[in-house]
Amino acid sequence: MSTTLLKNINKKIFTNNYLFSPEWIVLGVNNVCNLHCKMCDVGTNNNETNFAQNLVGTHPLNMPLELIKKIIDQVSLHYPKTKIGYAFTEPLVYPFLEESLLYANSKKIKTSITTNALSLKQKAKSLVNGKLNELFISLDGPQDIHNEIRGHQKSFQKAIEGIEEILRLNPTQKIAVFCVITEWNIGHLKEFADFFKKYPLTHLGFMHTNFTTQNVADIHNEKWFNSYPATASNIDEINIDNYNLELLWNEIQEIKKEKSSLNISFSPEISSKEKLIEFYHNPKKIIGKRCNDVFSNIMIKSDGSVIPSHGRCYNLNLGNIYDNSLEEIWKGHILKKFRKDLIKNGGLLPACSRCCSAF
Repeated sequence: MSTTLLKNINKKIFTNNYLFSPEWIVLGVNNVCNLHCKMCDVGTNNNETNFAQNLVGTHPLNMPLELIKKIIDQVSLHYPKTKIGYAFTEPLVYPFLEESLLYANSKKIKTSITTNALSLKQKAKSLVNGKLNELFISLDGPQDIHNEIRGHQKSFQKAIEGIEEILRLNPTQKIAVFCVITEWNIGHLKEFADFFKKYPLTHLGFMHTNFTTQNVADIHNEKWFNSYPATASNIDEINIDNYNLELLWNEIQEIKKEKSSLNISFSPEISSKEKLIEFYHNPKKIIGKRCNDVFSNIMIKSDGSVIPSHGRCYNLNLGNIYDNSLEEIWKGHILKKFRKDLIKNGGLLPACSRCCSAF
């Protein structure tokens, strides 16, 4: 029997006693970002949402070096095959980046970084010296489109310079690029994919917009407010009515049918134009089957507090690394109850309907 099948049985039938290790420990190593993305609550300065609170709602500004070493020690002790992902808010401006990467490497723990790559060229040597395993770069389309979305007139150029510098220093570095589909880059996705044909990426991923409308949050909170309160999220400057879904559907098909050496994916994979319309215009409709991350990820913020999954999840305090071991948190009653509530509700709660963890 495969490990995947065993995990699925464990999730469905023995939810209160999940036997498998986390796949990722996601780190919120700091509470600052150096860009102003239109599709992000942090970028639009809306700090009242769950997403923003998970990213910038804790102190200190930077995770202390002693804390990140403690986390790495805990991973090494309890879950040595688990990977550490530097993901929030912008890891490349974290002052202890190279030192902590080297420490993780000394403990044989694999690492990844998710970044907007604005300062990648300057930090390339630190990443290579720190023996980073995987680099995930978030870009939003061709140069002018990306720069407009990110609020920085040279952010795309700087990201590409950084990619080229990394590859110069380490030609075998694993690099993946991910692009969030928005109203501003529809019609430019094929151009974006074509641009990266000349780079040895491990993956090029297009992600449909992750968002929570106020209506969906209200429906969710009618039942779940006391346990897992939801807020609207990532819709301040986005207008779903402006998405040209006919053009988007045609562009997706064009990208998929063209033979390419790039490994290209869309998340979620949507099977028809009607389903695409449903995704964007009927966000109450659950698309995924269940949360894929609550059984595989937890996120640790800069103050040591831990939430389920990652930054898009509910701001549910599972414990604190200063007070609890990683094993105690992963096997703790709060996370057990959350998993059980998800499974009893069919795998997802109403406000999970357009979260990337559902796909």
